[in-house]
Amino acid sequence: MPESSPETHVIDFRAAEQLLAARDPRGAIRLLDSVITAHPENTAARLLRARAFFLAAQLRPAELEFQIVLEREPDNAFAHFALGRTLERAGRSEEALRHFRLAAALEPRPEFIESARFAPGAGNADRDPGSPDRDPE
Repeated sequence: MPESSPETHVIDFRAAEQLLAARDPRGAIRLLDSVITAHPENTAARLLRARAFFLAAQLRPAELEFQIVLEREPDNAFAHFALGRTLERAGRSEEALRHFRLAAALEPRPEFIESARFAPGAGNADRDPGSPDRDPE
C-alpha cells in the first residue's frame, strides 16, 4: 500500500468526488475512509462521505456523518437538508421536517422550501440530496 500523505488525501478526496458523480458511492466511501482517519476534523470529507452513505442506502452511517457536520457547522443549510432527506428515507418524517425547516430558514432555496412544506408539492426521499454547492434546478 502506498504511503499516505496530505497530497494523497487530496487526490483521494477528489477521486471520491468523481466516483460519487459517477454513482459509485461505495468506491467513494472506501477512499474517504482513509482521508477521514487521517483528518477527522475535515468537515468537507465528512459531508462527502455522508452523501456517499446516503446514495449507498447506508442510512444510519449517513445520519451520523451529517450530525457530525452539523455539530461543527450548525448553520450548514445543506447538511440540515440532507439529514432531513436521510431521516425521511428512514421513515422518520417528523424528525426530517425539523431539518428541512431549518435548511429553508437558513437558505431559502426552492428545494429546501418545498421539502419544508412551505410550498406546494412533495419531496422525493429517494433522490440524492445533491451537492451542497450546486445551483437549484
